[in-house]
Amino acid sequence: MIQTIRNAWKVQELRNKILFTIFALLIFRVGAAIPVPFINTKLLADYMSNQSASIFGLLNVMSGDAFAQATVFALSIQPYINSSIIIQLLTIAIPALERMAKEEGEEGKKKIAAITRYATVIIAILQAFGYYTLISSRGFLVANNVWVAFVIIAAFTAGSAFLMWLGEQITEFGIGNGISIILFAGIVARGPAMVSTMIAGVRNWANKVTGEYVTTLHPVFIPLVLIGMLLLVAFVVFIGDAERRIPVQYAKRVVGRKMYGGQSTHLPVKVNMSGVMPIIFAQAIASIPATIGMFVPSAQTEGSGWYNFLKIFDSTGLIYCVVYFLLIVLFSYFYNTLQFNPVEVANNLKKNGGFIPGFRPGRPTVEFLQKVTSRITMFGALYLAVIALLPAITGNIMKAFGSSAGSSLAIGGTSIIIVVGVALETVKQMEAQMLMRHYKGFLE
Repeated sequence: MIQTIRNAWKVQELRNKILFTIFALLIFRVGAAIPVPFINTKLLADYMSNQSASIFGLLNVMSGDAFAQATVFALSIQPYINSSIIIQLLTIAIPALERMAKEEGEEGKKKIAAITRYATVIIAILQAFGYYTLISSRGFLVANNVWVAFVIIAAFTAGSAFLMWLGEQITEFGIGNGISIILFAGIVARGPAMVSTMIAGVRNWANKVTGEYVTTLHPVFIPLVLIGMLLLVAFVVFIGDAERRIPVQYAKRVVGRKMYGGQSTHLPVKVNMSGVMPIIFAQAIASIPATIGMFVPSAQTEGSGWYNFLKIFDSTGLIYCVVYFLLIVLFSYFYNTLQFNPVEVANNLKKNGGFIPGFRPGRPTVEFLQKVTSRITMFGALYLAVIALLPAITGNIMKAFGSSAGSSLAIGGTSIIIVVGVALETVKQMEAQMLMRHYKGFLE
């Protein structure tokens, strides 16, 4: 990875893209430190620190601690992710949107992107109002009137809309997928805070500090957690490069006095074609109950019906884990269907005189590709779901042994998957762009 970045830095165009991405992320981190007015951020931060095991803790990690500080970028990129999910599902369900996306070409894609942006702003307004309701109901406002509500909701909405635009700029002029890069930056920015939490947990354990919300961590868990993270990173990298190679044979053709074709090659099918997007989208859907709970003041009152309902969706709870598991599997199949079309692949093979040994061109090839991709997708989906939930299981085991720090381990594990996945995808895009420029220079 370091060698790839070093080689990319030598190419003027790629160096400009890298510098643009770094500058954009610097803007993101500056905005994540600018607080919204009229909010007592000290009281809010103390409250959010006690919610580290809940879905609020997950939202805080994804925003790079901006959610707990009520900064301009507190909503992060979540409204855009939710909007993308809704529009992509509607594209499949509504024929008019499907025709717009497929038949109208580039113009149709621009219209879909515009609809996604409008939906993002609407969702951001709803989430901003919900967050304002949460802050107001807990008494975290220094003043409360219509003007204060308008300023807070407008600031949160504008911050989310700006991040949407910034992500699109990174995708177009920078390196990698802008949305994934912003999530990556937010999670990495939380790294020092996570380390300090672990250190404080060990100190509290040594001092025998007790309390409902005091983080405690037995020193023996530190090397186990670090080794587990390293093994998790290694396994994610291994699966990221794993692929099923389907053999392809091209028939011989005689054109004039020359013979073409006859060579053997393979069709690579990645085990995890969808990357980290199923996890990102599953988290966005899993956070919906907490978003709804923001609109209900009684949801923050211990013992109320809404409070008990949200408690079910804690990031270490059984129901949350089951829903999270099913959503990851569902979105894995959804994304793989969008990225790999067996009918289109079979038609391309047939047009170019290629065939899979043992299967006739046409429908038999399509059925074989569907069977193979279905099995590979199931394995990739289970891999993502199990790896995402393994830290949650480990955290519950640590909690059973009296370590309260294990409750946030599930969030940290999911963060590792996203960080490693985004890093691998970005490096592969850099390698692809360098390879393209290499061949371009060779042909010239």
